[in-house]
Amino acid sequence: MKLIKTLLPAAALAALPVMGMAQEAAAPTMDEVGPYIFTTLLFLMAGFLVFFMAAGFAMLEAGLVRSKNVAMQLTKNIALFSIAAIMYWLVGFNTMYPGDFNGFFAIGGQTVLDPVGVAAADAALDYASIGSDFFFQLVFVAATASIVSGAVAERIKLWPFLAFVVVLTGLMYPISGSWQWGGGWLSEMGFSDFAGSTVVHSVGGWAALAGVLVLGPRIGKYKDGRVNPFPGSNLALATLGTFILWLGWFGFNGGSQLAMGTVGDVSDVSRIFANTNMAAAAGAVAALLLTQVMYKKVDLTMVLNGALAGLVSITAEPLAPTLFGSLWIGAVGGVIVVFAVPFLDKLKIDDVVGAIPVHLFAGIWGTIAVIFYGEASLVTQLTGIVAYGVFTFVASLVLWFILKATVGIRVSEEEEINGLDMAELGMEAYPEFSKG
Repeated sequence: MKLIKTLLPAAALAALPVMGMAQEAAAPTMDEVGPYIFTTLLFLMAGFLVFFMAAGFAMLEAGLVRSKNVAMQLTKNIALFSIAAIMYWLVGFNTMYPGDFNGFFAIGGQTVLDPVGVAAADAALDYASIGSDFFFQLVFVAATASIVSGAVAERIKLWPFLAFVVVLTGLMYPISGSWQWGGGWLSEMGFSDFAGSTVVHSVGGWAALAGVLVLGPRIGKYKDGRVNPFPGSNLALATLGTFILWLGWFGFNGGSQLAMGTVGDVSDVSRIFANTNMAAAAGAVAALLLTQVMYKKVDLTMVLNGALAGLVSITAEPLAPTLFGSLWIGAVGGVIVVFAVPFLDKLKIDDVVGAIPVHLFAGIWGTIAVIFYGEASLVTQLTGIVAYGVFTFVASLVLWFILKATVGIRVSEEEEINGLDMAELGMEAYPEFSKG
């Protein structure tokens, strides 16, 4: 017994350092790391969905342009996404999220990811990994560039368009985005745009409108006081593209919750999914019914754009409305498209895929609709709409005119008639149909 009494204290003393080390090395609890892990997962999953929207834009545009221009549209879409990815890493991300700045303008540097195997003590446990945040924000800027691509289709040169994309994705979109999502002056004012009806969609729409005005309409589109329709090459592809965009929008809006670490956050993400879907469905049905009434026949392209307009409309506030609220907001978006497309034609503004009615007009409507369910005032919302419109439209107009004066932005008349696939690329999307 004496020996045991002597050895026990000694053993206990020897174990103390080991126990202390075990306490120091204890892994953080799930309560501590859970928000970081699940929000990072949300950004990655939502980012995958929004990335897939690049395929949706490509298929939609390929289906709505004429067959002689399909390869050109596909080339523009894969090129613009790739350029956006590089420019957003090089300068865009840290320009859009600069931290402390004057609220209007700050040029950031390259994005640097978290170290390999970052420790919990060194991670932003109250948010998400830098890599997931960067990737999620990156796929949004590429969507903005895709909006421009469809509107200016069938007559623009490839390289001047891509030069525009460099500036749009590296500077223009990030600078204006910082005003709201980077903690800038509009955010401080109380402007509200949950997932980007204005920050993303109307920015793409304003840039597209400027480009269309500088380019002018396609040859033969408006002749002898008549509007000559140019049917798309493949409405099956256009429909596929619309469904892909619809799917991707769940990530677009759902990921913009920016958190998945609590029961409330996960519930809100599911609510956003349901509201987003309802708005798209209502936009499609509204266009379906209205075209039947107005034209005595349903117009598939209007129905497709009606669904997209419903999605754009709900994007500024997809969380707060009820399902009925989402229905009527989306339905108004579908109605806007049906009236806006012929309105632009009357003005001889040639938007090949209807991008301006869908992303600009419905984007403005969605931003205004926030006042019915959010705390933002109409004056604040209109201030944001005007600010984004003036900045993006003027900057885009200047850039388009510079490109026109220096390198030219429109192909020759002969090249346009023969198709941009052969003129710009020397290949065709459907070569077997052109060989007779």
